[in-house]
Amino acid sequence: MRRYVIVGTGVAAVAAAEAIRQRDPSGTIVLVGMEAEGYYSRPGLAYYLTGEIPEAMLFPFRDADFRRLQVQVVHDRVEGLDPAGQRVRLARRGWLAYDRLLLATGARAARPSWPGVDLEGVVYLDNLAHTRHVIRLARKAKEAVVVGGGITALELAEGLQARRVRVHYLLRGDRYWRRVLDPVESRLVEQRLAQMGIRLHHHTQVAEILGHKGRVTGVRTQDGRVLRCQLVGIAVGIRPRIELAREAGIATDRGILVNPYLETNLPHVYAAGDVAQVFDPRLGQHVLDSLWPLARQQGMAAGANMAGHRVPYRRSTPLNVTRLAHITTAIMGQVGQRDADPDAGLVRGDSEVWRALPDAILAQKSDEVNLIRLMVGRRTLLGAVVMGDQSLVRGLYTLIDRQVDITPIRERLLAPDAPLGDLLAAFWSEVQAHLRTAAAEDGSPPPREASG
Repeated sequence: MRRYVIVGTGVAAVAAAEAIRQRDPSGTIVLVGMEAEGYYSRPGLAYYLTGEIPEAMLFPFRDADFRRLQVQVVHDRVEGLDPAGQRVRLARRGWLAYDRLLLATGARAARPSWPGVDLEGVVYLDNLAHTRHVIRLARKAKEAVVVGGGITALELAEGLQARRVRVHYLLRGDRYWRRVLDPVESRLVEQRLAQMGIRLHHHTQVAEILGHKGRVTGVRTQDGRVLRCQLVGIAVGIRPRIELAREAGIATDRGILVNPYLETNLPHVYAAGDVAQVFDPRLGQHVLDSLWPLARQQGMAAGANMAGHRVPYRRSTPLNVTRLAHITTAIMGQVGQRDADPDAGLVRGDSEVWRALPDAILAQKSDEVNLIRLMVGRRTLLGAVVMGDQSLVRGLYTLIDRQVDITPIRERLLAPDAPLGDLLAAFWSEVQAHLRTAAAEDGSPPPREASG
C-alpha cells in the first residue's frame, strides 16, 4: 500500500489528492501544511476584503470532504527532506516516510527592504490570515498607501476603499501594469480608479515607511514627499517557496524545475502549482504561473502520475478572468508589451506567458466600456485581452488554445476599424460547427473551452 505525502494544502495539493484517490483507493494520502485554515479559495480573498462575500464562502472543501477522500491533513511545518531515505522531517512530529512526494508549497509575497517594513500597519494580501488582519486594521484606519503594479495591489486598493479608507496608490512607472496591459487598457483602469476616489501617484517609489511607537504613520517617497497614513499595503510580486527543494538537491531556477510528468530531477518527487516551473513548448522554455485553474490542472496531472497513470501534463493557454477597477477582464496567451519594465516580477493571478513578446500584429477595438485586443500571428491568434463584455471569451480562448487557423478572417481582423466582435463571433460559430461534426465522425470529445 503506497504512502503519498503532499506538502501544501492549496488547490494543487487538493487536486493531486483527488486524482490519486481516483486511481488508488487504498493508498495512504497525507497533506501537510502550516496554515490552520487549510484549503480555501485564494482568488476569493479579494471579494472577502471588499465585503462582497462572507468568509464561509471561501471554503470549497470541508472536513467531510477530506474524510470522504480518506485524506489525513496534518498541520505542521516541513523542515527538511531526505530524498535518499524517502522521508520528510516535520517540526513537531519528526520523520514521515513516503513512497511518492509532491511539493505543492506555492509562493509567498515578496518583502521589500525599505526601512520600516516591519512596522505594525504594513500589510499583504497573501493568505487568509493576512486578509483578516487587513480587515481588522482597516476599521480604525483613515488613510492607506498601496504599492505594487499587478492584480493583488489593485485588490488591496479596492478593498481598502470599499472599507472607507482613503487610498493613495503608488506606481513606479507611467501607467498601471505595463508589462501586461497596453496604454489604452491601463488608462481605462486608472480612470475607473480615479472615479472610485483612489488617488494615483505615477513615477513614485517608496524610500521608507515612517512610524511612531512601532506603528505606521506615513510613507516617504524617493522624491521627498510624505504621505500620511495608518496602513501600507504591499504587493510587489511573489516568490515561489523553493527552499526545501533547493536544500534537498532538487533542481531549481525561479521555481522547481519539472518535466512533462511534473517530476523533479529526483526519483518519486513531484512538484505542482505556483512553485512549479513547467516547460512551455510554444515558448521553448520553463515558465511560472500563479493561476488557480493551472495550479489545479497541474495537481490533477501530478496526482495521476504519482498513482502510476503515466500521462504527460498538457499545459493549456494561461487564462485569468478577473476584475480590474470593477471592469471584468480576461487575459489569455501572449499579450506582452515591448516597452514593459524588464525587472517586473510575477504577481498573483499572473503568468509569465502573458509577458512573452509575440511575433504578432495588433488588432484592437474599444469604446467607453468594452475593449478587445488581439495579438494576431501569421496563421493563429497568439493572445487576447477582453475588457467589459465577456461573451467572446470562451470562443477566443478555444481559438488560441487549439491554435485554430484564422487565415479565412485574418485580413479582415487587421483592417482599420474592423468590427472585431462581429467577425470573431461569426468565425467561432463556423469553427464550432466544424469541430462538432469532426467529433461526431471520430467519436472524440467536443472542443475544450475556458471554464471562466
